[in-house]
Amino acid sequence: MREFIELLEKNDLLTVIEQELDTELEIAHLAYIEAKKKDGKALLFTNVVNKKEKVKYNFPVLMNTFCSEKALNLAFTRDYEEVAAEISSLLKMHIPTSFSAKLDFFKKLFSLKSVPPKRLKKKGEFEYQSLSSLKELPILKTWEDDADKFITMGQVYTQSLDKTQNNLGMYRLQVKSDNELLMHWQIHKDATHFYHEYKKAGQKMPVSIAIGGDPLYIWCSQAPLPKGIFELLLYGFIKKENANLVQCQNGIFVPYNSDIVIEGFVDIDEMALEGPFGDHTGFYTPKEPFPVMKITSIKAKKDAIYQATVVGKPPLEDKIMALGTERVFLPLLQTSAPDLLDYNMPENGVFHNLILAKINTNYPAQAQQLMHAFWGVGQMSFVKHAIFVDKDAPNLKDYDKLIPYMLNRFDTKKLFISEGICDQLDHASPNSCYGGKAGLDLTDENLNQRKLELLDDDDLSEIFKSKFSFLALKQFYKDTSSPITCIILDKKQNVKKIFGDLKDFNKHFRILVFLDKENKLENPYMLIWRVVNNIDSKRDFYINADTIAINACAKDESDSYERQWPKQTDCSKSVLKELIKRGILKEDKELFNKFELCGEDF
Repeated sequence: MREFIELLEKNDLLTVIEQELDTELEIAHLAYIEAKKKDGKALLFTNVVNKKEKVKYNFPVLMNTFCSEKALNLAFTRDYEEVAAEISSLLKMHIPTSFSAKLDFFKKLFSLKSVPPKRLKKKGEFEYQSLSSLKELPILKTWEDDADKFITMGQVYTQSLDKTQNNLGMYRLQVKSDNELLMHWQIHKDATHFYHEYKKAGQKMPVSIAIGGDPLYIWCSQAPLPKGIFELLLYGFIKKENANLVQCQNGIFVPYNSDIVIEGFVDIDEMALEGPFGDHTGFYTPKEPFPVMKITSIKAKKDAIYQATVVGKPPLEDKIMALGTERVFLPLLQTSAPDLLDYNMPENGVFHNLILAKINTNYPAQAQQLMHAFWGVGQMSFVKHAIFVDKDAPNLKDYDKLIPYMLNRFDTKKLFISEGICDQLDHASPNSCYGGKAGLDLTDENLNQRKLELLDDDDLSEIFKSKFSFLALKQFYKDTSSPITCIILDKKQNVKKIFGDLKDFNKHFRILVFLDKENKLENPYMLIWRVVNNIDSKRDFYINADTIAINACAKDESDSYERQWPKQTDCSKSVLKELIKRGILKEDKELFNKFELCGEDF
């Protein structure tokens, strides 16, 4: 970690903050804002305190480790696109025939010798000092309504009951007491499967949590590898050197050069309420029961650095981590979907909520075939909304050209609504972990599309106001054949009924999107974030011939929604003002309001 910090500094990607800052909100808020800047850097906080508990910590805090694509490549020690190309090359290996081909074949095989982790017979660097409790670590509270402090960049190491499988995951860890953590491993994760093995056998489950060390460890922890494949194999493949592991007292192996290691056992007979926590969707997750980890040991390097991240409304550090994942795993995804040319996860679609895919279309219904392939492959199965375009479409990251291209091909008949598993953090589905999915096939031109008689916003508003009340209306992409009309409602209303009442005016619109009043029509970036977060396609899509209405408002019992609708993650305005007053944060109202930091204008 120290070496990587020096690399960041050498490449002008690090800001050292020496002023005294609090683990309660202040550090997280600064990192949150920094991550939203075009030239945002990693932040190293060297004077860390908890004012409420009157504690001054011995460990610096590193935030925004993956602050840019350049930082990601520094962690990889090479370009992430090079890693993707190497994986693609390996997947295309065949039996060599010529002498030169045989040499190349064995060269590739020899390069894989560093992939398996190496288990060392000595103590780890983190054995330098023992800590008495979690109180000695600068664990952050990120959001005002978080239940407590959370470890947010912990590498969670577990193994199967028979010790034949190892797993590395990245899960949030809530502080329950001085020597207890709550393990938020979601229902679909490998660690959860291990936990059920131990529970069935009536044995406590060993768990070790490493913090810091090589930053590539934490990137590997979130990699969507197939079940049963240890994530640190990817570390060896990328860096061309073995991950060196040492054994903890509980039998779990962790990286030798970790900065901090927390070890213990999960009590299979004890659960406790975990949350709420402001997570990467930009909304708080509810209180739910999760297993309790009893800590038996906390060790740290002499010069240990505590690594953390902040999650919430996009864009944040996780977009860079996801970019590496998206590119590196494209070749593996193509083995299940061979006609997939490219895909893109827009940052304001928060990964599982929206994916764009470009395919080579060879026969009818091929997009539908690939939709089902996506929904059946690893973490892709969590994707809620997938849009497919043909090979002739613009670059999937060139949204200025891509969106008009898609809207000119829009056809309600090519919208396929299904259902299946959802991310456990998804709040829009009527049931936890299970809900609607939508796939849109835009690979063909819509030659029979009915032409609209478009009005300006004021005239369309006057017509609509004869049927229902609302605060504002704005049409986007009027130069396409399927404009998007966004409407902000002034109160809770029945969107399905409104859509039915507007059928006589459908010559003036194609796509209607209904939103709550906290939305700002001049901010399409955040509109997309809120829409894809707040909809379940089986419940919230209403189709009438070639028109569609989407209900992106908050839901309640009147929508047959029996869960509690969550609050969004908003910065504390008083904390920001105090940081500005102390000269630590520059007041940038344009940035603050663009990403709706406080939920209202600053």
